[in-house]
Amino acid sequence: MSAKTVLICQSKACRKLGAAKVLAAFLAHPVPEVAVSASTCLGQCGNGPMVLIEPEHFWYDRVNPDEVPAVIERHLKNGKPVLAMLYAKFHPKL
Repeated sequence: MSAKTVLICQSKACRKLGAAKVLAAFLAHPVPEVAVSASTCLGQCGNGPMVLIEPEHFWYDRVNPDEVPAVIERHLKNGKPVLAMLYAKFHPKL
């Protein structure tokens, strides 16, 4: 079982904003102990592509494929969320 799971919304609104490329970017750079999965709607339409990292419950909004390596290196490999990219709705004080 994976220690972390990265969920990338693949619902219609997020796909229009490039979620398939974000998913592909995560899949292209696998990290041990981290599962990457396409997700159904995460309920944040209009703010995508949305990325949710569980079990920590960290949300990233408007993720661009070019930003994925930073999330992988800093958050998934080194345990330090990319504060500038966190979704303000759920992480207002960070």
